[in-house]
Amino acid sequence: MQLNKVNYNKLNAKQKENYNFHKVAAALAEYGYNSMRLNDDWQGADFIAVNGEDMLKIQLKGRLTVDKKYLKDEDLYIAFIEDDSIKIYKHIDAVNLMPEKTKNTESWAQRGGYSWGKTPKHYESIIKVL
Repeated sequence: MQLNKVNYNKLNAKQKENYNFHKVAAALAEYGYNSMRLNDDWQGADFIAVNGEDMLKIQLKGRLTVDKKYLKDEDLYIAFIEDDSIKIYKHIDAVNLMPEKTKNTESWAQRGGYSWGKTPKHYESIIKVL
């Protein structure tokens, strides 16, 4: 059998989401979590990860993201891959750290979401790198 690694940039959106799920789930397994994919974004989560003591509700994103639609669940985590590092953070913590200038952008104020192409330094304190 010959196996060839995929070129992430050539994957379509659904393939990238599947790829990211498996990468994040594999990283969480190192911490004793068993991850289960959800078909319907239950309570904002793409998947849940359980380890016998905790259950994490996790939304997958392509980068650091805040979104008003996730504010109703203070226990939702966001996971993303940046520079080959898997990062996870509690969404509400990121919202609470948002600078005033970000809150005043059209993206946040009118469309309800904001994301960064590269993680700003002031968010590093809330992000766990797996």
